[in-house]
Amino acid sequence: MNKKVIFEDWGLMDYQVAWDRQEALFAQVVAQKSANRLAGTLSPTTNYLIFTEHPHVYTLGKSGKPENLLLDEQGLKEKQASFHKINRGGDITYHGPGQLVGYPILDLDNFFTDIHLYLRTLEEAVIRTLADYGIAAGRYPGYTGVWLDADNDRARKICALGVRASRWVTMHGFAFNVNADLDYFGNIVPCGIDDKDVTSMQRELGALQDINAVKGRLKNHIAELFGMELSD
Repeated sequence: MNKKVIFEDWGLMDYQVAWDRQEALFAQVVAQKSANRLAGTLSPTTNYLIFTEHPHVYTLGKSGKPENLLLDEQGLKEKQASFHKINRGGDITYHGPGQLVGYPILDLDNFFTDIHLYLRTLEEAVIRTLADYGIAAGRYPGYTGVWLDADNDRARKICALGVRASRWVTMHGFAFNVNADLDYFGNIVPCGIDDKDVTSMQRELGALQDINAVKGRLKNHIAELFGMELSD
């Protein structure tokens, strides 16, 4: 089991460019596994943890409903936003500047082969990061992601998750609202849930947050929970 993980921060990157890079890394890891299987070898597979931000974009998962995007082509143009149908799970979500997006490309054979545990572990890393800032967060029964006040009628989502896995290799990941412009969520039915709000660290704490500091804390929590050995 290879616990070594290459960490990369791609900064602000166009969604399609990032998706293409993800797909290339994902295909590389799957090819490594296939080569091992064919040769009967156990050569280590490569793991990646990628952080990035995107210009304004809406993405629709393979189980999503197109009508959950409330903008037409002209509306997207006016919002300077793009739209992509993609191959992750989940419904529609928004990405934009000030939102920390994480793309773990992991061979789960190196960690644990349980997708539900994988999702819960990513959620836990975000929950612990928020706790570092005095924000109490948790889970909302029946839904993925990280929520605030999930036990009452003020429930609001601060982090969305949507992943794809093949041969236990993962891609896509999470979208964590640090300083995101929440007005953009008004143009969709977020994750197909029409009666819950979204929020951000900036809104909850009443001030713009240092996203690089948040990245550092979140990266450390992910590494600890998965038992990763991170390298840049």
